[in-house]
Amino acid sequence: MTDEELLLLPTVDLHLHLVGSASPSTVADLAARHPAAGVPADLAALEQFYVFRDFPHFIDVYTAVSSLVRGGEDLQLLVEGLGQDLRAQGVPYAEVTVTPWTHEQNGIPASEVATALDAGAAAARHASGVELAWIYDISANDGEPGALGTLAAALDHPPAALVGFGLGGPEVGHPRADFAGVFAQARAAGLHSVPHAGETVGADEVWSAVRDLGAERIGHGIGAAEDPALLDVLRDRGIWLEVCPSSNVATSAVADLAQHPLPALLAAGVPVTLASDDPPMFGTSLLEEYRRARDVLGLGREELHALAMAGVRASFAPPATRDRLLRELAG
Repeated sequence: MTDEELLLLPTVDLHLHLVGSASPSTVADLAARHPAAGVPADLAALEQFYVFRDFPHFIDVYTAVSSLVRGGEDLQLLVEGLGQDLRAQGVPYAEVTVTPWTHEQNGIPASEVATALDAGAAAARHASGVELAWIYDISANDGEPGALGTLAAALDHPPAALVGFGLGGPEVGHPRADFAGVFAQARAAGLHSVPHAGETVGADEVWSAVRDLGAERIGHGIGAAEDPALLDVLRDRGIWLEVCPSSNVATSAVADLAQHPLPALLAAGVPVTLASDDPPMFGTSLLEEYRRARDVLGLGREELHALAMAGVRASFAPPATRDRLLRELAG
C-alpha cells in the first residue's frame, strides 16, 4: 500500500491523549506563558525535551506539559488543533483521552472542562469535518482521590460525547485491581471500560484489566504477548488491544520497532487496532504508524486495510458513523 493510498484510507484513532497530541508550537506558546513549569519554549529544545529515558521519565514530562493547560480556552485550543491535525491525515473520527482530575488540580473545574471539550469538538467538526468522542481516564499515580474525582467528573459533568472510562499512568505499584470499584460504577452508568494495561509490565495486569475492570478495549496490552492462554481469551472474547508501536519504543517498553509484538498479536488472532498515543511527543502520527507497520513490521496491503476496518469496528462511534466509515473502507 503506497503512502498516497494510506492517506486516502479513512483510518480512526482510538488511543490518543489530548494533552499528548498538542502540537510543538502550541506547547511552546503555552510554555512561554508559564515558564515556571520547566517546559522549553524553544522548539529545538522542546524536541530534546521529548526524548525519554524510560516510562517514568515520560510521565514526568507529560505531567509538566499538562500543567501548562490552565483554562478552558487552552483545552479548546488543543481540541481545535487536534481536529486540524487529524484532518490533514485523513482521519475522520477519533476517541480522545482526557484526564479531568489533572485539569481540576490545575484550576479548571470539571464543568468547564466539559464545556471546553464540547466547544472544541463542535469547532473541529465545523472546520475539519472530524468527529471527536471522549474517554475520561484516571492517572494511576493520583490514587483514590484522582479515581473518585474522575468518576465524579464523568457522572456529574460529562461532555456530550463521553463514551469511555480509562486508566493510564504507571502500572508498577498501581495494580489495575485497585480501581475495580470506580470502574464498576462507570460501567453501571453506561461508560465503556478502556484501561491501559500491559504497557510496561507483563500479562498479569492485562489479566486484571479483563477480570477486575471488565475491559472492552485495552490500551497497549502488549504484555499479553507473553501468555498464550491470555491471547486466547482476548481473541475469544473479542477484547481489543489499542497498539501504539512508536510509543512503546519511545518509552523503552520495546527495545526497537522491529521487535514489536504487533505481528505476533495479529498472528494469534487477537483483535488489534493501530493508534498513535501522544504523537508529537513520540515523533509520529496515525498515518506514520501505518507507514511504520508497513515498512518495519512488514504488514501488507490486506493487513493494513484490515487494521483500518478493525479501528472502526472497535470504536464506540454512533451506528450511523460506523456504518458510513465501513462503507467507505469497503469501497
